[in-house]
Amino acid sequence: MGSKKNGLLALLGLGALAYWKYKKSTPEEQQAVKDKINTAKDNLTKFGNDLKSKANEVVDQAKNKAGELKQDVENSAQ
Repeated sequence: MGSKKNGLLALLGLGALAYWKYKKSTPEEQQAVKDKINTAKDNLTKFGNDLKSKANEVVDQAKNKAGELKQDVENSAQ
């Protein structure tokens, strides 16, 4: 429990330091930070969409394979 509390306090301290540094920076530096955050967000969104589409492809392949196996079993039973 103590390490979680210390970790949260450290994270809060880092957040406060980052906020203070951001507020004291020039408008150009603030814009550079915003651009980095937006780029990271876009990359994360793209990665999530790619992962979702690949997962859907795997599900479709599994369904097709299951259908093929079911037909093979039905044909073997006849």
